Amino acid sequence: MTERRNGTSLVRLGLTESWAQETLSTLGWWRDDRPAQSAEAVMWALARSPDPNLALRAMERLADAAGSGWAELDAALRSDEGLRGRLLALLGGSTALGDHLVSHPGHWRMLATGQAMDPDAPPDLAARSRVLLAAVGADPDAPTPGSPDGAAAELTGAQAVAALRSAYRDVLCEIAAVDLAAVSEPSLPILNIELVGVLLADLACAALRAALAVAVAENPPGADGEPPRLAVIAMGKCGGNELNYVSDVDVIFVAEPADTMTTRMASTLIQVAGEACFPVDANLRPEGRHGALVRTLDGHLSYYRRWARTWEFQALLKARPVAGDEALGRDYADAVAPMVWQAADRDDFVAEVQGMRRRVEEHIRPDHADREIKLGRGGLRDVEFAVQLLQLVHGRADPEIRSGSTLEALSALGAGGYVGRDDAANLAASYRFLRLLEHRLQLARLRRTHLLPAASETTELRWLARSAKLRPDGRRDAVGVLMAEWRANTRRVRRLHEKLFYRPLLSAVSQLPSEALRLSERSAAQRLAALGWASPEGALKHLRVLTGGVSRAAAIQRTLLPVLLEQLADTADPDRGLLAYRRVSEALAPTPWYLGLLRDEGAIAQRLMFVLGTSALVPDLLVRAPEVLRLLADTSEHAELVSRDPAEVSASLRAAVGRYTDPTAAVGAARSLRRHELLRVAFADLLGLLSVESVCAALSEVWAAVLGSAIDAVVRAQPGQPRARFAVIGMGRLGGAELGYGSDADVLFVCEPINGATENEAVRWSTTVAERIRNLLGAPSPDPVLQVDADLRPEGRNGPLVRTCESYRAYYAKWSQPWESQALLRARPLGGDAGLGERFQTLIDPIRYPDGGLDPATATEIKRIKARVDVERLPRGADRATHTKLGLGGLADVEWTVQLLQLQHAADVPELRTTSTLEGLRESAEAGLLDRSDAEALAAGWKMATRARSAVTLVRGKPADQLPRSGRELAAVANAMGYPPGGDPGEFIDEYRRITRRARAVVERVFYDG
Repeated sequence: MTERRNGTSLVRLGLTESWAQETLSTLGWWRDDRPAQSAEAVMWALARSPDPNLALRAMERLADAAGSGWAELDAALRSDEGLRGRLLALLGGSTALGDHLVSHPGHWRMLATGQAMDPDAPPDLAARSRVLLAAVGADPDAPTPGSPDGAAAELTGAQAVAALRSAYRDVLCEIAAVDLAAVSEPSLPILNIELVGVLLADLACAALRAALAVAVAENPPGADGEPPRLAVIAMGKCGGNELNYVSDVDVIFVAEPADTMTTRMASTLIQVAGEACFPVDANLRPEGRHGALVRTLDGHLSYYRRWARTWEFQALLKARPVAGDEALGRDYADAVAPMVWQAADRDDFVAEVQGMRRRVEEHIRPDHADREIKLGRGGLRDVEFAVQLLQLVHGRADPEIRSGSTLEALSALGAGGYVGRDDAANLAASYRFLRLLEHRLQLARLRRTHLLPAASETTELRWLARSAKLRPDGRRDAVGVLMAEWRANTRRVRRLHEKLFYRPLLSAVSQLPSEALRLSERSAAQRLAALGWASPEGALKHLRVLTGGVSRAAAIQRTLLPVLLEQLADTADPDRGLLAYRRVSEALAPTPWYLGLLRDEGAIAQRLMFVLGTSALVPDLLVRAPEVLRLLADTSEHAELVSRDPAEVSASLRAAVGRYTDPTAAVGAARSLRRHELLRVAFADLLGLLSVESVCAALSEVWAAVLGSAIDAVVRAQPGQPRARFAVIGMGRLGGAELGYGSDADVLFVCEPINGATENEAVRWSTTVAERIRNLLGAPSPDPVLQVDADLRPEGRNGPLVRTCESYRAYYAKWSQPWESQALLRARPLGGDAGLGERFQTLIDPIRYPDGGLDPATATEIKRIKARVDVERLPRGADRATHTKLGLGGLADVEWTVQLLQLQHAADVPELRTTSTLEGLRESAEAGLLDRSDAEALAAGWKMATRARSAVTLVRGKPADQLPRSGRELAAVANAMGYPPGGDPGEFIDEYRRITRRARAVVERVFYDG
């Protein structure tokens, strides 16, 4: 490439294409390896263009199209700095608008100084309207189209569309050229984002007026009756005077009368504007796309009063009349405005707001999430949503914040003390930057996009950086600067978004002096209510306690709480969550690392807030086992939170407790270690990190370890020589390793005389041991109860607490009932003398696995007992469809079905000799006793009911079998089951019923009819 003597080359000017020098020479801008005389300023303006090669190619095409007019254009470019900056920046910034100028080569003159719009002059909607109305042949001085005797276009059909398109593109070129001009000529003024949004909204409104004039011409009113009145209400960004270069224009139509004529006029407007300028979207109207296109004012008001949802009032926040009958439009705006500012008082406001936020997040493609300017985290929608929500909450009492413009409203919120002034200013700066990127991306090809180019698309990123007037900073090239600014601004939006709602709440309850405006406590309560707190006054009290004073802890809380409160607001019960957080914070105040851990480990804080807002059980455990909190920091697949082996936990617990000689101290240590493990499992369970089988196994093993440790400690402490071998046999869910959080420990105690003791002496000694164990474990404690239940023993609570093997053998041989054989299916040794436990198992195997299976009469008796249980034990008022234990397809249904199969076939199928329900189902299918699909349906029902039962206990803090019917408890149970916060808990209930209904159908066939 040739080079000037002073070192300037085409490559240095950004002109890298092989044809660049020839084209420049043809245009007369390059001679003798240097810029031509008086063309140097043109060359440097071209070099600063967003894409010099694109601008040069477009200029070449424009010169060819201009023909003999090129000399005039060339001379103007050399002498007119304003034209030079506007035209070359436009040609390098937008292929679509460059194509428009090439198609209309004489239109470059509208960009010349003196012809182009003055960036310092206020926007003039009337002037824009005159231009576009004149383009379709409508009289700009006549009454507005859509009103009686309003202007009608002379052009219709394709002619009107072509004329309106050309005029619209001319004005769009003018706005874009002035907007981009400072990129090529730095001395030219820079348009701020607010002004660009207003200019584009004005252009859209003018286009709607012109399209309506065409619609009037194409649908002339009849000679009879009054002329129709039609008003066009702008919504969305057009209504807010902050339109993008490429956007749908949202509208609502109001008509008097709302008949076929006005409907045709509205339809024609949509068609004409859509073909000529931009898509017109009327789906924000009442009932959306399924509703009538036009309605009368009374029709609109009737709908809003009776049927409108919160999001519709949020949309109406930006509503303003922009075309058609002015009086009708004003009447509409005046009538709906009071409804908008009362929306925050609606019963469904909180749920609707949460739903709107969730729907925004669901619209993001996962592979686009980190490049989405509009919908991504830290994007434009985060700012807009936050501002609109604050307006809805506080706008009823303060008209100053009722602007439809995001930036105007944000400024007013800051000025009124609803948002910190610095936060408002910083958020506005980031919003302007993101809108600038959005504008530049859309200008390129006049396509609606909000997606930043991928990291691999370096050419596109370089163009975007240059069009946004970003330049290398000495350390990074323009793309590096762009990406750094992008990341910095999205981070700032995320950070400020977290603070925006909640930081002013802290100032409202703070007693510290401040020069900044404070949110009043009344406004703070209104905001908390809108964000999901049922008792905002109580929440403010908790905040006052947490942040009061000048201590280090209070200072950290003031930093933490804006983030924590936002995370709590997304949980099922923010009130309970905040109370729990206060309790935990007060209990752990002497713990020096607690607040620092929350401050420095974001994963811990986020996980903890979800758990506190969901579970009543966890806070009680956490204040007594705070060290478990550290486990939340590790989010890896092999984190200690989820990877502990229950057998290792059991061995570790028994070894630790074994060092104590005093039984009371030993049981206290066992309780403490159990608390730690119970909290770990609860955390992992609530966070969806453990399967239902893993949860049951972990809870069962730690219970068994505590029980075994207690036996060892009590036996060691007995005076004199032991009089018996002693063992405990797990029964029920403990024996099946299927315990839940609130399950009792069903057991049998068995003994065997030693050291010359008689059977009576052995039983008395063992009974003393058993009673001591039960008393120690059942002693009152803040921890979840440790109830040892021996009621499954022979003769129930009226029988001896402890028996010898021979006594058990004699009883079962003479008195055993079918239900006792069934109960023994889950018997397994858990502690004490291992050999005795094995001998007991050998003793009961013929009883629970009878040779030849069950005779028909016994099978019938078991089914009869089950039917009685279904009827008599279901609590009064319980719902059988959602009772996890005794409901249709619930735990009892599945377990009794498996146990019947075991009683019938385990003697011949040794694989069925298991205490586990799920393993019994698998082996029944393997043995051909159950169809695989039936086994899968029963397993699914058992897992669903077990998980739901555990979730209810975690949420309520105490055992329960009935699912909540509605309200926050049901939402919390759904969240604990893995359904997303803010979602419809009815989806969980529907899935629960569907799965258990299928399980019940199998039970009917296999258990009752089999």
